[in-house]
Amino acid sequence: MGRSGGSAWASGYAELDVVLPGGGWPARELTELLLPHAGIGELRLLAPVLAAVQAAQRSLMWFDPPATPCAWSLGALGIAVQQLVVVQSRQNLKSRARGLLPAADVLWALEQALKSGHLGAVLAWLPARLPADALRRLQLAAQLHDGPVFLLRDLQMRTRPSAAPLRLLLGSAGPDLLRLQVLKRRGPPLAQPLVLSLPPVLSPPALQLAWAQRQAQQQTQQQQRAHQQAHQQAHRYAHASAPRPAMAQGPAGPSTDAWAQGAAQPPAGLLPATPPPMPPRNRNSPP
Repeated sequence: MGRSGGSAWASGYAELDVVLPGGGWPARELTELLLPHAGIGELRLLAPVLAAVQAAQRSLMWFDPPATPCAWSLGALGIAVQQLVVVQSRQNLKSRARGLLPAADVLWALEQALKSGHLGAVLAWLPARLPADALRRLQLAAQLHDGPVFLLRDLQMRTRPSAAPLRLLLGSAGPDLLRLQVLKRRGPPLAQPLVLSLPPVLSPPALQLAWAQRQAQQQTQQQQRAHQQAHQQAHRYAHASAPRPAMAQGPAGPSTDAWAQGAAQPPAGLLPATPPPMPPRNRNSPP
């Protein structure tokens, strides 16, 4: 597996190549992956293209990964650590500000690495807040890099504008299943999310247990939603069937609204008193 066309690398998933522009992961431009949290399956998603890049005798460079890569796990995915370079920022990885403040040294190193043209594939875990021109500068630098460039960012960035031509939203669809939604691409939008089967990492008993836990969680959520809907319906019924007062008393006396609500008699003072009956008229009396 390698390039699927002029400037695209096959993803290793036939159903994904169909929806990606050019039939694979694009080269010379940014691909932004938005995650709810790290470890959702992003490395298993990218493992086929990363292994293909290494098979072409090109190296990988990872910038500021959230954890130290495990050589055994990467080897099981076909990724050789001998061709992997990891760049860590000088900022403390356990610092609470890591997700809030951009690591300027990592951004500078990433931009220079893309401009060098000596890399195969790049993965960069970027913080939420970046300088206004950071992604634009990286996109310009990626145009000099003949390989895929993946930026992994937090899910909350989905509503923010981005210079990346390709943006994907990743989410879990179950054990060893990944839901992928195309937020931005060249061409028409993708109407429905795509569900991919990832390489399994669980043993058959563990996979069965994971599915049982997921089904139990879904049943609990359905019961909670049903209980909440029943409570809302009961509240609306009780509010609609509550009796309304016939007359609202106030400091100025009865309200005129009582008449509009069906009071038997109009409130006093709204109409003049009925005049007394007139005596019968004598026909002989002059008019």
